[in-house]
Amino acid sequence: MSRGGGVLSRLIEAVAGSLRRGADGTSGRGEPDLPVATWREDPRAGPARSRADLDADGTRDLRTDEIRSLRPSYSPLLDGEPDPGEVVWTWVPYVENDGRGKDRPVLIIASLSDGAFAGCYLSTKQHRGFVPVGTGPWDPQGRESFLSPERLLRVTDGGMRRETMGLDRAAFDRAVAAVVRSHRIPL
Repeated sequence: MSRGGGVLSRLIEAVAGSLRRGADGTSGRGEPDLPVATWREDPRAGPARSRADLDADGTRDLRTDEIRSLRPSYSPLLDGEPDPGEVVWTWVPYVENDGRGKDRPVLIIASLSDGAFAGCYLSTKQHRGFVPVGTGPWDPQGRESFLSPERLLRVTDGGMRRETMGLDRAAFDRAVAAVVRSHRIPL
């Protein structure tokens, strides 16, 4: 057998071995199996819920009706409360909604009718479609930050960690324009 065939054989065996399930709940290599998704028997069962869904103060993605009712405004007031135009820190769940996430800076772009706020997370990595917003004290290394206009978050006063500063008006307007375009928000 050729050298390449040996690699292919080992790969096939590794995949096949990982698909086998032992009677003792191991993969056959003595390692515990990872959890396997199963269908719910109860058709009335709701979708899986994340940490943010279970925690009233948790940051979560905005619902469509919340997005449609957004009225962005620029009113930073560094008073310890989140205001549109300010960057705050909050725990942001990953889009997989599997309970994982990370602390991130978020630009608040609007107040919601229930007292919460709408915002978009910032990243120091530029991705396609992200909007440059400059630098600020939210990044201790002074790196340029970029706003993700595609993901709108609901942030509560209780869910934010700290307020950092107001973003300058020109950067705020660029960010909001990208959000409005991305979500076709009627203004």
